[in-house]
Amino acid sequence: MIRTPLRPLARILSARAKGENPDAIERENLRLRHEAMRDKARTRAELRLLLLGLAFFMAYGVIGARMGLLAASEPMEPRAAASGAQILSQRADIADRNGRILATNMLTHSLYAHPRDMVDPARVARELAAIFPDMDAAALERRFTDGRSFMWIRKVLSPEQMQKVHEIGDPGLLFGPREMRVYPNGDLAAHVLGGASFGAEGVHSAEVIGTAGIEKALDARLRDPAQAGEPLMLSIDMTIQAAVEEILGAGMQMMNAKGAAAILMDSRTGEILSLASLPDFDPNDRPNPLVKGDPGDSPLFNRAVQGVYELGSTFKIFATAQAMELGLVNADTMVDANAPMQWGKHRIKEFQNKNYGPLLSVTDVIVKSSNVGTARLALQIGGLRQQAFLKSLGFFDPTPLELVEAPGAKPLLPPKWPEIVTITTSYGHGMSASPMHLAAAYATIANGGIAVKPTLLKRDTPAEGVRVLSEPVARASVDMLRQVVTRGTASMAEVEGYAVAGKTGTADKPKRTGGYYKDKVINTFAAMFPADDPRYVLIVTLDEPVNTMGTEPRRTAGWTAVPVAAEIIRRSAPLLGLRPVIELGPPDGITAVRN
Repeated sequence: MIRTPLRPLARILSARAKGENPDAIERENLRLRHEAMRDKARTRAELRLLLLGLAFFMAYGVIGARMGLLAASEPMEPRAAASGAQILSQRADIADRNGRILATNMLTHSLYAHPRDMVDPARVARELAAIFPDMDAAALERRFTDGRSFMWIRKVLSPEQMQKVHEIGDPGLLFGPREMRVYPNGDLAAHVLGGASFGAEGVHSAEVIGTAGIEKALDARLRDPAQAGEPLMLSIDMTIQAAVEEILGAGMQMMNAKGAAAILMDSRTGEILSLASLPDFDPNDRPNPLVKGDPGDSPLFNRAVQGVYELGSTFKIFATAQAMELGLVNADTMVDANAPMQWGKHRIKEFQNKNYGPLLSVTDVIVKSSNVGTARLALQIGGLRQQAFLKSLGFFDPTPLELVEAPGAKPLLPPKWPEIVTITTSYGHGMSASPMHLAAAYATIANGGIAVKPTLLKRDTPAEGVRVLSEPVARASVDMLRQVVTRGTASMAEVEGYAVAGKTGTADKPKRTGGYYKDKVINTFAAMFPADDPRYVLIVTLDEPVNTMGTEPRRTAGWTAVPVAAEIIRRSAPLLGLRPVIELGPPDGITAVRN
């Protein structure tokens, strides 16, 4: 009898009792079990075949659809397409106050190589050298054959260069998509924008980061994906900026200056409508910093913000304004102006050793630009109060401007503040500041006495500031500055239809080794207009100017910076929406006409 564990004992006993053969029953049970197992295996196999068939059908369907799309679309480089992952969020555009684009992004491609995949490295090297003249064919071939698996060839390609590389047809050359920063207006507002370059980069994309100017100062804002669709609106007016740069460049050339700067500011909001520094550069092709020599001679140097100069007699209005604010004098108070003035071992002289004494009114101290008269006022004020006032005008700190270069442009202050420093500082010597500092300080006077923080961002409402001067003192100061133009050292600033107020400043240029040059100056004209209600402040600074249009060379601000500023006002005032005011004189006579 066959013994199996499948045979139940009860069924065997039952079969014996009935006289049946237990082995026959067991064989039948085994047959039925085997048939059931075969049926189950067959069902599983049929299901697997069905699923496999469906998978093959779907795969061929996807491939067919893709081939159809490719056939219906423009041809493209397969290897480039393979590396073309989606580029991450765009860097935000930069626009002027009217929405005109100053900086934007453009899709371009990089070129890289897998030398091991090259068919003919020598031919590739020769043809690349023909496309890119700065590349050496022999050097390229050595790099292609030294065993490396990857190398960058070009980070940015023009469309023409990309097409020529494509025509080489070697599988070891690949393109990678990326965005690059573009400045469509070339060198316009170069020192404001600064520039951008590539940060972290790969073959699929590259990160664009700011390297200078507002691009770097507000890099996080420009890279924020949440604001990528919103352009950064600057306070700059592109049309006015172009006019200022054109006139400043012509004036710099005419006055034989080595450098120049100009700032046009809204005195109420602190908005910078134009900021120019010459020489400048094209941010699309930003030059390298100077490796030797004076950094101030580099076109990258922002003279309007980084340039820290003795600003000469433009400081005198601060002494007269503070003296009036303290109640020490008024505009008509007579001041001892006898020159020269001896103070200890120091002698205070006037320009060309003139003597405006014995007495001058406070107004005439400004009109005639008297060093001695200003020194007398400064001594009445005192050093501590003078320092506090200049600090309230922002002269002790870097300007809070949205440029990465601004924090480093801190005014140069005397280490100690004895009375002689109080005297010399009052007429702008011995202390250095930037034209931007001067613009903010003059804006405080122009707007009625409220301290102003300059900004390069569009601002719809006046900024809240601290009152530094009372309105009557600010108004009296503007009236004095107006008389500097009508009968003082800035007569060439008179612009028909636009009343201009301002102050000239001529300062000997300091040597890097100490002391001052006798024939090199920094000239500045600080202006505000229209004088009856000053809305705008203009600062023009020229580095080493010489006016050679007369019989003898002239180096004072009245002959150099002033005419340049006047032309800027003449061109920009209509663009600012200011209507000229023409004052008609009385008629010489009346002729009766009978109809």
